[in-house]
Amino acid sequence: MIAWKNLDTAASYQKLVSLKDHVDLTQVMQGESGAERVAKYSVPMAEGLCFNYAAKQVDSEVLAALAELAREMQLSEKYEALLNGEMINTGEKRLVLHQLTRGQLGQDVMADGVNKREFYVSQQKKAAEFAQKVHAGQVVNAAGEKFTTVVQIGIGGSDLGPRAMYIALENWARTNGCLKMEARFISNVDPDDAAAVLGNIDLAHSLFVLVSKSGTTLETLTNESFVKNALKNAGLDPARHMVAVTSETSPLAKSDDYLAAFFMDDYIGGRYSSTSCVGGVILSLAFGPDVFAQFLDGAAAEDKLSLNSDPLSNPEMLDALIGLYERNVMGYPATAVLPYSQALSRFPAHLQQLDMESNGKSVNRFGEPVSYVTGPVIFGEPGTNGQHSFYQLLHQGTDIVPLQFVGFSKSQIGTDVDIQGSTSQQKLCANVAAQIMAFACGKKDENSNKNFIGGRPSSIIIGEQLTPGALGALLAHFENKVMFQGFLWNLNSFDQEGVQLGKVLAKRVLAHDTDGALQAYSKLLHI
Repeated sequence: MIAWKNLDTAASYQKLVSLKDHVDLTQVMQGESGAERVAKYSVPMAEGLCFNYAAKQVDSEVLAALAELAREMQLSEKYEALLNGEMINTGEKRLVLHQLTRGQLGQDVMADGVNKREFYVSQQKKAAEFAQKVHAGQVVNAAGEKFTTVVQIGIGGSDLGPRAMYIALENWARTNGCLKMEARFISNVDPDDAAAVLGNIDLAHSLFVLVSKSGTTLETLTNESFVKNALKNAGLDPARHMVAVTSETSPLAKSDDYLAAFFMDDYIGGRYSSTSCVGGVILSLAFGPDVFAQFLDGAAAEDKLSLNSDPLSNPEMLDALIGLYERNVMGYPATAVLPYSQALSRFPAHLQQLDMESNGKSVNRFGEPVSYVTGPVIFGEPGTNGQHSFYQLLHQGTDIVPLQFVGFSKSQIGTDVDIQGSTSQQKLCANVAAQIMAFACGKKDENSNKNFIGGRPSSIIIGEQLTPGALGALLAHFENKVMFQGFLWNLNSFDQEGVQLGKVLAKRVLAHDTDGALQAYSKLLHI
């Protein structure tokens, strides 16, 4: 029997609290003991990745307490319940089924009279077949010419995840001869965003993917109108250049304004939708269905590892537990995601939404206020750029910010140059290794401006190369980490009511139904 309860009611949590400041990183990461930790505190992931947490403030006693907490809070049982179709999204009274889009491990789930596994597979097959027709020249523009560019129109989860995944694989696909079409993205309702994209593509050879589950998203429909106007002004028929990703009940589903429609449903939240048709249509068009399938396989393999009932051998559960220890026991307010891979330049932005929209809550899954802190602030940039930006605060600021590094021993391009005795990739990897140790151990100096106190915890996910499979595993790792932390905090990680109020007020402003300060701000902005 699953018991949903608040973190601070767990007996094992009180044991964890007693272990605050239990490990001094500046000591344990020095010399041979540090080398032993690096070898010992590592958990294998899918696709050749591994999660190394040697530079975290844990030892056998802290880890034992974390494992006890995982068992008391029934993390494995709750994950299995989610996979088997229990109503985990209590706020909206919905199932949570994003794992089904990549071969979910649980039983077949029936909802709305439909086998959802078969439904998602059918939509992926439809997207794959459409992409193949576009690539083969069977779906063409009015002049009978192939489309060479695909542009996604969406916002939030309809943009951040797919955009991050495309950027992550663009160089890999180009190097491996898999780049079928260039992809671009329009998200912001700011007209400068759409204008910048449209001004740098060949409209006549561009295919647009409109993504809106409801078919009513204000920003997305506004941008669609912007794009349609541009197509008409160029003498093109918008209906020959657009497809839709939407729900079967939306006004877009059976419209003649689109070449095709691909369906999703309410059981997959936007920030969890990169492995659905939200990501599948554009990624299949850009790279081909086979590459998208490899991406799904990597995510599915990581989902399987998340089922491991041993918390210390389960990379996602362990990452979540350590993160909770840092947030609730150590009191750290934020987490920096620092990929040492330019291909992952937009991955931190995706994780911002994934984590902060999921666990940025102050009431539990029953709507009751919680008396402890929940999700951290997430931010980040790729290394080494970030080193020349905000690392100053990370090294010497008053707040300690835990760090999550990601690194690969090989680049995606397969070629490199030797400069001053080492390649560019070796220099990149040297920087991440150095940063881990600098944060952990610090450096004593009589000049206080040059003194580093150290004790700044970090973990790193390491792989050989960022491939489609590795990217899928990386995505699933963070999705499942966020899920486990939501279980620990007793939150509903699958709704996002916090984004709704601003939308309601914006509609009032546009309807000129305002008074007081809202009216005053509207006048200041000349609305």
